[in-house]
Amino acid sequence: MLHTDRPTTRHGLNTIPAMGLALTLVTPPALAADPVTEALSNGETNLDARYRYEFVDQDGFEKDAGASTLRTRLGYRTGEISGFTGFLEAEHVTRLGGETYNSTINGVQNRPKVIDPEVAEINQAWVRYEGLVDTRMTYGRQRFFLDNHRFIGTVGWRQNEQTFDGLTVVNESLPDTTLTAGYLYNANRIFSDASPNGNAPMDTGVLNARYDGLGAGSLTAYTYLLSYENAPGRSTRSHGLRFSGETETGEELDALYTLEYAHQSDYDDNNADFDVDYYRVEGGVRAAGVTAKVGQELLGSDGGNVAFETPLATLHAMNGWTDQFLSTPDQGLEDTYASLATTVSGVSLKAIHHRFDSDEGSAEFGSETGFVASWSPDETYTLGAKAALYSADNNDPNPDRTDTDKAWLWVDASF
Repeated sequence: MLHTDRPTTRHGLNTIPAMGLALTLVTPPALAADPVTEALSNGETNLDARYRYEFVDQDGFEKDAGASTLRTRLGYRTGEISGFTGFLEAEHVTRLGGETYNSTINGVQNRPKVIDPEVAEINQAWVRYEGLVDTRMTYGRQRFFLDNHRFIGTVGWRQNEQTFDGLTVVNESLPDTTLTAGYLYNANRIFSDASPNGNAPMDTGVLNARYDGLGAGSLTAYTYLLSYENAPGRSTRSHGLRFSGETETGEELDALYTLEYAHQSDYDDNNADFDVDYYRVEGGVRAAGVTAKVGQELLGSDGGNVAFETPLATLHAMNGWTDQFLSTPDQGLEDTYASLATTVSGVSLKAIHHRFDSDEGSAEFGSETGFVASWSPDETYTLGAKAALYSADNNDPNPDRTDTDKAWLWVDASF
């Protein structure tokens, strides 16, 4: 009798009717996916774009600067394989419109600087291992910052951000404790690879220990050993202690505070002999949706000849948005500031005022007032506007610091 049943599949067996006989074919089980192929296919892609227009009116230049730039970043992170993941991110900055600003590499000298050069670079390229308990090890080119970016930061305000080549290890095995250690052998600076200042080869050691088990705030101890291959005179050793937190002092009233002290001296092949101090003292309150702060930061000087430096910092976030103090004056820098911040109808608002003076001597460097507003209608987009007005003092010994007004408009999209 001819079987007319349909083929059935059970446990890898196919039964096929043919010429009155049931022929059984054995099919091999599906091959296991290759782990590397699976990790690559299960990865995640990220895309970030930021358009910004920056305007600069600075005394001493015959023309203003206007920089219209678009930065895009495209990244891909693999899936995990045996505790390993990888990440690759390309960054591209292009100028939209005329070349009406000094990017430091475009040859424009009659306009103020806006350090957003056109560039196409690999922003990040790293391998990470998380196979050890509570430990993350990352090797390669990476985004890396610590605390408030004062000593090591990303300079994320600029279109071409700062990243580092090296090995970093973060461990959270101890209760309420984060230990970060690293060896950095190059800083990929904001000036781009096309600039002689675009890379800073180094042998830098980093150790940062933060304890969050105190009810009043976080206590951090750190050591940073900066050794520059091509600029030994900038090699320094810094040790510091930082305490920052907030306490609820009443109904809808919080007290805010930061205390930080650090000591810096010459290191490695630096032939200078100096000892300088740093401190930040900040206090504030938050009530009814308004945050008010006052503080003072000192980058000290040793006899007016050498001052406390933090060359790997996000300096734009520190001593004024007009970037008058991207390096510390030899006389040191005392920054006394006050700020107000709130949110109105979903728009974040902040105003800040700085007064700049020297540590050594009685030089008065000037003052700056800044305003910023930003709005994020959802998790994808952010729109912002910002302005800063710097007024130089006639007592300033540096003639390059002149009255400067800056303004920015931007839109950021992340996918």
